Amino acid sequence: MGNKQKKRKIQKKKQKEKNERINKSLQEGNNFEKEMKLLVLGTGDSGKSTFVKQAQILFKDGFDEKQREVFKQAIRNNLILHMKLLINGVYDFGLDLSKSNEKLAKRFLEISDRTQPDQQIAETISKLWEDSSVKEVFDRRSELQIPDTANYYLDAIDRIVEKNYRPTDKDIVFCRIPTTGINELKFSVQEHPWRIVDVGGQKSERRKWIHQFDDVSMIIYVVAMSEYDQNLYEDENINRMYESLELFDSIASNRIFTRTSIILVFNKMDIFEEKIKKTDPKICFKNYSGGCDFEKAKKYITKQFIKVVKTKRRKVFPFYTQAANSKSIKKTFETIIETVLENSNI
Repeated sequence: MGNKQKKRKIQKKKQKEKNERINKSLQEGNNFEKEMKLLVLGTGDSGKSTFVKQAQILFKDGFDEKQREVFKQAIRNNLILHMKLLINGVYDFGLDLSKSNEKLAKRFLEISDRTQPDQQIAETISKLWEDSSVKEVFDRRSELQIPDTANYYLDAIDRIVEKNYRPTDKDIVFCRIPTTGINELKFSVQEHPWRIVDVGGQKSERRKWIHQFDDVSMIIYVVAMSEYDQNLYEDENINRMYESLELFDSIASNRIFTRTSIILVFNKMDIFEEKIKKTDPKICFKNYSGGCDFEKAKKYITKQFIKVVKTKRRKVFPFYTQAANSKSIKKTFETIIETVLENSNI
């Protein structure tokens, strides 16, 4: 009973202090509904833009028809690109296609990347996708630059090439279009205005971040847990997880952020859980000795990021999620919102 009474007393004190701040703001004629500005950072393909798209679905009205049309074109183009990557992977790995598929593959590689697939192209893609060598390449996709979601679209090709195809929210969430420039999403939740700022994760885009650092309520840094055995698109000699850790170090050590708390979102946990069964994280972290144990690997990688933040004045909040999974990300967002509000001077 004593602990419960003590807890209630602390909660009442916090609420009283908050009310006093609000009253003071009212007396001074200020708007106490402070905008919560969240800067979403991370390397390319970490899933940060997926994170923002889910916020648009949860807190706004989703996507308008103009946006859906843009994603429709991208999704259809990606079908061509993904299959070309898979075919080239077959040749790179020295695998063999069936005789009939070999002819189809050679003709397919001559198709322009910007071609919008029709029914005939869809049939070709479906036949190639059924080839055992193509499936093997997809299973080894971490050795190439093949997206984890390629199979989702290839399995749904008949629906995607339909004349009246309209991308679903799930189609859009899975669609990878590299972020260029700066994108903002504004919404209101729990009686507060929020702004999520998403900036390009590729190296060439990072110089654009600096002027977005003013008045940030909290940084959300997204890490793709599944990328510990993959290399960058821009430089295939650099491990993606290592690059993410280096980038996080540069952000955490930036003097502008000495008092800005950080939410670490460890994303793609579902893919990580499957991958860890076969691939030891030692491929990225030489001092790791936990083998292919999910919990040990998760704990070790988390520690590598958290220990980068050297000052104890800075709070770091780790979260684990699947940004492409609506239920998982909804729970993550709810907790993030509470965390931001509890740690903001409002």
